[in-house]
Amino acid sequence: MRSKQNSARSAGMRVAKQITAFLTLLFAALAAPAALADPADISAASRSVVRVVIIESDGDRANLITHGTGFAVTPNLIVTNAHVVEELRRDDTLIAGVVPAEGRNGFPAKLVAYSPGNDLALLRIEGGGSITPITLFPGAPGDGSEVYAVGYPGNVDLAQGLSMADLVTPQAAVKTRGYLSGGRSSRSFDTLLHTAPLGSGNSGGPLLDSCGRVIGVNSFGTVSDNSTDSAFYFAISMRELSAFLRRANVDAHTSGLPCRSIADLDRAEAERAAGEQARLAAQTAAQADAKQRAMDKARRDAELAILSERDNGMALAALLLVAALGAGGWGMVQASRHRGRFQRKHVFGAGALLLAAVVTWFLRPSLASIDQRARELVPAADASSPAGSASGMAEAGSTRMVCVLDPERSRVTVSDITDVPFEWSGDGCVNGKTQYGLARDGWSRILVPNGEETVSVNSYDPDSHTYTVERFLVGLDAMTKARAERARLNAPACGAGEDAARKFGDSQQAIKALLPPEPNERMRYNCQPAP
Repeated sequence: MRSKQNSARSAGMRVAKQITAFLTLLFAALAAPAALADPADISAASRSVVRVVIIESDGDRANLITHGTGFAVTPNLIVTNAHVVEELRRDDTLIAGVVPAEGRNGFPAKLVAYSPGNDLALLRIEGGGSITPITLFPGAPGDGSEVYAVGYPGNVDLAQGLSMADLVTPQAAVKTRGYLSGGRSSRSFDTLLHTAPLGSGNSGGPLLDSCGRVIGVNSFGTVSDNSTDSAFYFAISMRELSAFLRRANVDAHTSGLPCRSIADLDRAEAERAAGEQARLAAQTAAQADAKQRAMDKARRDAELAILSERDNGMALAALLLVAALGAGGWGMVQASRHRGRFQRKHVFGAGALLLAAVVTWFLRPSLASIDQRARELVPAADASSPAGSASGMAEAGSTRMVCVLDPERSRVTVSDITDVPFEWSGDGCVNGKTQYGLARDGWSRILVPNGEETVSVNSYDPDSHTYTVERFLVGLDAMTKARAERARLNAPACGAGEDAARKFGDSQQAIKALLPPEPNERMRYNCQPAP
């Protein structure tokens, strides 16, 4: 009876522990903050948003006829609403222009595609101007997901008292947040219903997901005579926009990967690092335990071997001693037969046997040599074990490799996903021509291009064979400062030595100090020797 009670009590305790563990995980999940949009992603996407203006000019004076919003899908092609540029179709004396969010001036534009059936139009920037293109999301956005509208609402311009000169001067776009509201569409063309507030000048602007990718083109809102009704807005869906761009032979950049925040990645990396540390600790403990067991066995084997050798030595010494005495006695017998004269061979034979007995006695292994013999046996056991997988990768640092993106450890919003050929040298030289800098955070190279509004921090960890690219989609002012700092750097040539690599690594910190705390993208690649 007592055993049954103990068994029941143990089962109850196990169930209680399982319930406690489940509740702990549940509360942790409920307490975890919801992953909202990263403001840096929305700001980065806003670089591609422009104000579209329609101007009437008689040569001396210019009047603003209307204005709306658009966004760049290539460096010189702007998507907007057809109703924003409708006046251009009616009057060929009117002038279209696009005013970027950053810079010093706007650019003239020409209407190249017009589709009133789904309220879409395409402008081409004239005069060599260019805008950073935005990324489109080709998938279906989830119902209830967070969305952002970016544009130039006229009621904000009116509240600020902006003049016409202000409207054609680069200004930051206005951002509003809302949510997708049901799968309802307008009857004229496919649209998304959402709650991100729009003004009259928002027409043609992008509707963004949490990663700053376009999921629709804002077009119109609900109208009601009842002031208590909630406001809803419609954006032209990606299905309509994709078909429109295909007909116009426009190849826009798309990214269909799941939207994950850097915070989510950091938490996952922390859990992964903790798990890896626990695994390494368990592996180290197991190796230490195995080594101790091997040492104990080796000591037992050494002790048996030493005792056996000592016994054999004692037996052999005793045998040699008996033989020496026998030879001496035989010599005495022979000497008595030859009038007391010992023969030389008897003397030498007895002496040699006696000496051999003494030497054999002293050459016996001592008991103190057991530990030394045991230590000699353990490396032999280790050498016989199969080599681990790490030994195969130890040479990968000096070979050509192919680095493949690890989606579970990456956040990609605007970049293309391709395998990266990579050749690493132990002195920090990459692909035989690019020297990386060595700092406290490891090997890295910061790239600040002239033709792109992006700063990339590329790093490589020779121990884990992990190549990481972090991209910062910064604004014009930050890029200007980063380029100025880059101009002050003097990157050493490959093979300049560790001191030069460390000096270069320290000097790159000046550019890192200008970057935001978190990147917009983080791409981690696992590198393996190329086939």
